[in-house]
Amino acid sequence: MINIRAMSLMRGGKVLLENADITIFPGHHVGVVGRNGTGKSSLFALLRQELSVEQGSCEAPKAWRIASVQQETPALERSALDYVLDGDTELRELEAQLAQAEADHDGHAIGTLHDKLATIGGYDAAARAAALLDGLGFQPEQIYHPVKAFSGGWRMRLNLAQALIARADLLLLDEPTNHLDVDAIFWLEDWLQRYPGTLMVISHDRDFLDATVQHIVHIENFTATSYSGNYSSFERQQAEHIAQQQAQFEKEQTQRKHLQSYIDRFRYKASKAKQAQSRIKALERLQASAPLRAASGFNFQFKPPAQLPNPLLTLEKVQAGYGDTIILRDIKFNLVPGSRIGLLGRNGAGKSTLVKLLAGELNAQAGVVALNPGISLGYFAQHQLETLDVQATPLQHLQRLDPIATEQQLRDFIGGFGFSGDAATALVGPMSGGEKARLVLALIVYQKPNMLLLDEPTNHLDSTMREALVYALQDFDGAMVIVSHDRHLLRTTVDEFYLVANQHVEPFAGDLDAYHDWLKQHAQQQKAATTQSSSGKTDRKAEKRQEAERRQALKPLKDRVKKAEQAMQKFEQQLSEFSEALADNSLYEAQRKDELTELLQQQAHAQAQLAQAEAEWLEAEEAIQEAQN
Repeated sequence: MINIRAMSLMRGGKVLLENADITIFPGHHVGVVGRNGTGKSSLFALLRQELSVEQGSCEAPKAWRIASVQQETPALERSALDYVLDGDTELRELEAQLAQAEADHDGHAIGTLHDKLATIGGYDAAARAAALLDGLGFQPEQIYHPVKAFSGGWRMRLNLAQALIARADLLLLDEPTNHLDVDAIFWLEDWLQRYPGTLMVISHDRDFLDATVQHIVHIENFTATSYSGNYSSFERQQAEHIAQQQAQFEKEQTQRKHLQSYIDRFRYKASKAKQAQSRIKALERLQASAPLRAASGFNFQFKPPAQLPNPLLTLEKVQAGYGDTIILRDIKFNLVPGSRIGLLGRNGAGKSTLVKLLAGELNAQAGVVALNPGISLGYFAQHQLETLDVQATPLQHLQRLDPIATEQQLRDFIGGFGFSGDAATALVGPMSGGEKARLVLALIVYQKPNMLLLDEPTNHLDSTMREALVYALQDFDGAMVIVSHDRHLLRTTVDEFYLVANQHVEPFAGDLDAYHDWLKQHAQQQKAATTQSSSGKTDRKAEKRQEAERRQALKPLKDRVKKAEQAMQKFEQQLSEFSEALADNSLYEAQRKDELTELLQQQAHAQAQLAQAEAEWLEAEEAIQEAQN
């Protein structure tokens, strides 16, 4: 088991945990929760022996194999399938030993190694890897594509598959759902429910935690507290604990007032001096409990928009796509004030294409798109994080939107998004993804939109900010369309779902559970169709002609991919050079301040250019995938 006793943990000079006691038994599935920056990922680094404790102890069985998801993926020529198989290090070691034994013509060693491979399931490892990739959304032909052909999000899926195949005793997953759609999350939940080893998951997705863990470790205020049960059970237990704390807090406050009153009345009277001194000592010993709820720092709401025209937007027989590639056809879609729509569909079906069409980032290929001139659009997508000015502050971003507002008014507003005090005047460049996402949301809310388009708005947000967003959306007066893998967000803010599938957008008569059932049925139908197709006769001439037509249609998109890859390689090289230069300690001396500033600016510019190239690459890749489906 994992046994942590009286442990203090620091990272970069910052105290994360003090006097922590955590016990995790073999086979337990544990969710690690808490606000960003509290030390959850550092706890994982400690278990991987990348950090050491300041005080106390952290013990885990030495024989345990530990697997976790890599955060970086090199641009390899290696196929996706081989890359995933690399996660089973024992398999790869045995294969290397077998190759050497065969080269040495050592028959005894060859026989022994074949037995060992059979024992660990080495002969069906490729099938298991392919099944993992299929569950995570990869198409059959994609498993043979080189790793470098995939975008950052898809490479993270490869890293996840690599961790899952490792046959580890302890599996550490840090925000595994961040790069997954709802389909892949459903699959991952099923897989983890059957996982026999010890599992520790960091996640802000409450539905995912409810489905996969039976214990919670909550990290807050440098303390780790263990709870039995899933996330919903943890919330109930925490609420009871907070209520008890509040009662104790109020009781102690009353006692403090009584003691202070006695001290004030008698401390300077000689006859009562001794008693007053004892009261002072008692007051010093009395520790006030935490109040009912620690301030989350997130408190905002959508103000009523200036106008609510009806309808806001109408699509009639609209066709959308990229070049000669059609993604969606015959779209009929209306948005009126009060519309609360969630988009469902398998990855690559065209959800993001529809959102881009609604946002005006993509022109319709046919049909009628009627936009009301009174529309005030609030559009959130991940690529917009990179449109922020890295040399500006959150306060400056707001001032550009509203030059007339006073600084205090803007500070009051931006404080509701966690940018209080110095955080309001900190540069955007060094900010985390979560901080940038909060800033983009703040800019959207400030402009009082009457139509919201949110494409994965909760990526990078912690649970407290997600809850604040839920409350704000529940009171939103306008129309909204949401694409999200956060099922709690969808359940609590959406009134109706639309299914994007087979190049069409249709109302979906059901909830998320019904969509889960639909996915299973769809997978069975596809499997049956594939089996029937493989057993029937095919017209090779017609097939070759269709393949040629598809290649021709995809050529412009593939050219975009190649161009974006070249740009990505260029900026990645620049960033590597900047990182190497910034490692020079002498650069931080006072006389080299201008040189350091210039280098940081160049680094920020390269990061922004890389993000833009990655977004271009991802859009083209998504278009290719959607065209191939």
